[in-house]
Amino acid sequence: MEFTTYHSLPDAARQIREAVFVREQGFQLEFDKTDETAVHIVAWDGTQPAGTCRVYPAEGCFHIGRVAVLPQYRGTGLGRELMRRAEAYIRCTGGTAAELSGQVQASGFYKKLGYTPVGEVYPDEGCPHIRMQKQL
Repeated sequence: MEFTTYHSLPDAARQIREAVFVREQGFQLEFDKTDETAVHIVAWDGTQPAGTCRVYPAEGCFHIGRVAVLPQYRGTGLGRELMRRAEAYIRCTGGTAAELSGQVQASGFYKKLGYTPVGEVYPDEGCPHIRMQKQL
């Protein structure tokens, strides 16, 4: 698996997010202005994009979001590697903390990576989400 970092939303990341969040999970508000300025990491299996996430500065930390892995690559450790690379990017830019807004159904995955829930569960397009943080 190869990883590429982009400073604007690449077509590969758009395709993955449309497949996972829009078609598979039914989200409608998937793309926003943050995509124009965030750093996007894309995992490649040869010429096939397999997973993606984005990173951007937030208040007092960096935010990791839109973590998406195509179904055929789930359970391979790709999501964990995307998170590791996002955290490495944050450290390289001088960041010391990361936050995310994860789907509650994925909170166990993030807890295994050292993230701690902060606050209450809230709905995002009808799907329960929780804010989580980690000191790097």
